Amino acid sequence: MKIPENLKFTNDHEFVKVDGNIATIGVTDYAQGELGDIIFIDFTKSTGDAVISGDAVCSIEAVKTVSEVFSPVSGKIVEINIGINDKASAVNEDPYGEGWLFKVEMTNSAEAGALLDAKAYSELVGA
Repeated sequence: MKIPENLKFTNDHEFVKVDGNIATIGVTDYAQGELGDIIFIDFTKSTGDAVISGDAVCSIEAVKTVSEVFSPVSGKIVEINIGINDKASAVNEDPYGEGWLFKVEMTNSAEAGALLDAKAYSELVGA
């Protein structure tokens, strides 16, 4: 299981990659493993929508279950990985790369700073 040092994490198993005031968000390697084979991502929010930390943005449909993905930060959705449903398996194969889900222009970067670092997330998942 990969837990990159340069990312932040939530207790709900989302990752956040911060680049300036843009947060790229997806599910962790641990989460994709627990979900199993992912077949579809259903986005309930769109580009341009405002989100508050904790808002559901999409749900992941896997063979075993359906799970919601929440925005760990507040701001405006500036990009959705629209090609992800053409290759939903990218979330399983490369969750931190091709399998990202959406990007948020943060209004409060301190929210990202308060998330778990790689060490704390490793402890959370028992890695």
